[in-house]
Amino acid sequence: MSTDHRLLIRAAAFAAERHRHQRRLDQAASPYINHPIALADVLANEGGVDDTVVLCAALLHDTIEDTDTRADELEAMFGARIAAVVLEVSDDKALPKAERKRLQIEHAAHASREAQLVKLADKICNLCDLLAAPPRGWSRQRKQEYFDWSARVIDGVRGVHPRLEALFDSVYARAVELVDHEAA
Repeated sequence: MSTDHRLLIRAAAFAAERHRHQRRLDQAASPYINHPIALADVLANEGGVDDTVVLCAALLHDTIEDTDTRADELEAMFGARIAAVVLEVSDDKALPKAERKRLQIEHAAHASREAQLVKLADKICNLCDLLAAPPRGWSRQRKQEYFDWSARVIDGVRGVHPRLEALFDSVYARAVELVDHEAA
């Protein structure tokens, strides 16, 4: 087995361990680990991305933000580059939600290519999840606001991966159509 494959398996195992008690907010309370695995799947199988740094960062992208994982811990286990990409896509939870959302829009265009790819996959997967199994209690308006905010984030990464951007656009169009249908 190659070093890259070992690193990917280690990242998946690490993410599974760190997210083991977390659940998604959908009706079924799906295991949270499904989300980072979905990002890696979209990147590899929809986007043809085979960069180990990107795929590992996708698997680990919420560990700093949503668990007690520290950046130095990721660096020790996965290297400086992967840890740096995870940091780039991590929100500072000490900030108010509106500020975190604003900063995602602002920082998207200035992020590394690797971070932009992870961000693109994250928004694709989040929109797909909102279509298939929205969080309990989300109103039509809240979904629409999330879709529109996601599009503004993705506007900042345009040009990084046209095929994945087209996938985002397709999912976004379906999402907007669904919300419009709910309003009718």
